[in-house]
Amino acid sequence: MVTLTFENYMRKREDIEALEESTLAPYAMKSNQSTGREHEEPPHESRTCYQRDRDRIVHCEAFRKLEYKTQVFVIIEGDYYRTRLTHTIEVAQIARTTGRNLRLNEDLIEAIALAHDLGHPPFGHAGEEILNDLLKEKGLPGFNHNHRSYEIVSKYEKRYPEFDGLNLTREVLIGILKHKTLYDEPAVLEKFTNEGPSLEAQVVDIADSLAYLNHDVDDGLTSGCIIEQDLLENELWQKALKKIKAKPAMSPEILKYQIVKELIDMQVKDLLTASYERLKQYGFRSSSEIRRCIDRIIDFSPEMMKHRNHLQNLLNKKFYHHYRVERMTSKARRIIQDLFNIYKNNPNQLPDKIYPRDRSINESEKYKIIANHIASMTDRYALDEHKKFFDPYERV
Repeated sequence: MVTLTFENYMRKREDIEALEESTLAPYAMKSNQSTGREHEEPPHESRTCYQRDRDRIVHCEAFRKLEYKTQVFVIIEGDYYRTRLTHTIEVAQIARTTGRNLRLNEDLIEAIALAHDLGHPPFGHAGEEILNDLLKEKGLPGFNHNHRSYEIVSKYEKRYPEFDGLNLTREVLIGILKHKTLYDEPAVLEKFTNEGPSLEAQVVDIADSLAYLNHDVDDGLTSGCIIEQDLLENELWQKALKKIKAKPAMSPEILKYQIVKELIDMQVKDLLTASYERLKQYGFRSSSEIRRCIDRIIDFSPEMMKHRNHLQNLLNKKFYHHYRVERMTSKARRIIQDLFNIYKNNPNQLPDKIYPRDRSINESEKYKIIANHIASMTDRYALDEHKKFFDPYERV
């Protein structure tokens, strides 16, 4: 008979890594197979490398700022609507559930999911679009929030005396840089050109698109920008409604929640089935084979893609171009353009730590500094800064 002591209960890093070896699929990215960090660090006693990455991301400044950055509705529109932070948490939750069922590395999934939107500027995609336009007008490469996320974790977050950035593992960095959805284009960086994303990174990509599509339905209905009648022509919505209506009568509010829940459930089930069939078809034996594969393995069935595309088109027409959303988008673009021009015409209005006075800065560098500064703002900070410049009664 073995006597259990405290030491028997407590897991060390090696125990977690051994557990991964015995429980994860052969094509999953194991922690002890990581290709490492740019700056070598001794391993932690009780956490794997991906657990450390996740913890570093959660504690960084850029992650905290997500609470006050727009998903669709600017934060001043109300407390109910999703912010970039609540969206990120929802993506991580869906991605972990998916990864668990496919026997992938949940810690790597969570780290990528929590970092995938760190580079978003204020005011959602409207903010990204106007920054992209402004930089291209100056003859510079446009704004890519994946690249901005990468720069945040590899350069701008300063928490350690030995190096800039968070010194995340290569697998997390690739997952951030090569994040791809309908709205997100992978960023190009030469040292990662020939290396594809892990299955864990692909799971995050799909979870992101799944989360924003279905939760935008929720926010759209709650705001009144769309109504149930707008969605009735979509087969996915009809299937969800039919399943829910078979249950006991419920209030409109509960009915909305139940339909959105059913929409997510149907898509996740399809995603798991279709992805597992592809995995069996390819017969991958290691994570390195995944990184060399150019095909996307984690994805929906063709039929589900068709239903999702139709629902996406409905939202584009009825919700994202609703006059209230258009007004917010237009105002957001004006605010960012105003701030960019103010700083461009007199960069000495920027704080010293943002725009150093002790060295010469050329025009291209000036524009990059301004764009990065604006991108780091929350919605609230951008609104306050704009008010200081354009409201004569506002204190500077």
